[in-house]
Amino acid sequence: MGVIDRSEPVAQRQIRHVAAPGLPPEVLDGPRRRILEASLLLFARKGFHGTSVRDIAEALGQRPSALYKHFVGKEQILAELVHLGFALHHQRLLDALVNARPSATDQLMALVGANARAHAHFPLLSVVVNEELHALPEGHYAAVMGLRMASVSLLQRVLERGVAEDGFDIDDAATTMAAISAMGIRIPFWFRDPDIDVDALAARQQVLALRLVGRPPAKGTSPRPLPSV
Repeated sequence: MGVIDRSEPVAQRQIRHVAAPGLPPEVLDGPRRRILEASLLLFARKGFHGTSVRDIAEALGQRPSALYKHFVGKEQILAELVHLGFALHHQRLLDALVNARPSATDQLMALVGANARAHAHFPLLSVVVNEELHALPEGHYAAVMGLRMASVSLLQRVLERGVAEDGFDIDDAATTMAAISAMGIRIPFWFRDPDIDVDALAARQQVLALRLVGRPPAKGTSPRPLPSV
């Protein structure tokens, strides 16, 4: 559920501070996880092409040869990170839909909330997925695009149903989808406000999404809180 934004030079990326690189718990502890964590931080801050295998090894206090026991090269590391990011994001969208009411309005809110939370909870992974996807070799790129398009289709179907059933007012579906997706993608670059927690951020993005489809909430109301997934 995203579009790639390369408007910000890699050398000037200012990603909000996080205590740890932020891989999900599904990635088991061990040498591979530590390599992925070190690579994730470097790819997010310096870009894939600005990071060498030696950089990753030095961050781990190892020789480059130690990394080749687990990955054939940095292309495989990037491919694993991108696949992990798309898979995590897609699963969170699916979980949100399962917990949502059946109306298109509620399902749109569920998707937008899950999208915001995924990008806020895993900012470095989000940056690498969206900013470095273009660096994947063709074979790896084709493999992850299926997951990406599956997430895009979830939003597309909800918007189409919203027009047919809930009175969504959408003149340009592609532009609307891109705008809704981009709200989440930019979160890692600006979300530093200590007075706004992630659930409040998600709720604000839900309101914005409803306005984009011509269904703003009534004054004095706010979107129904959604469970964190």
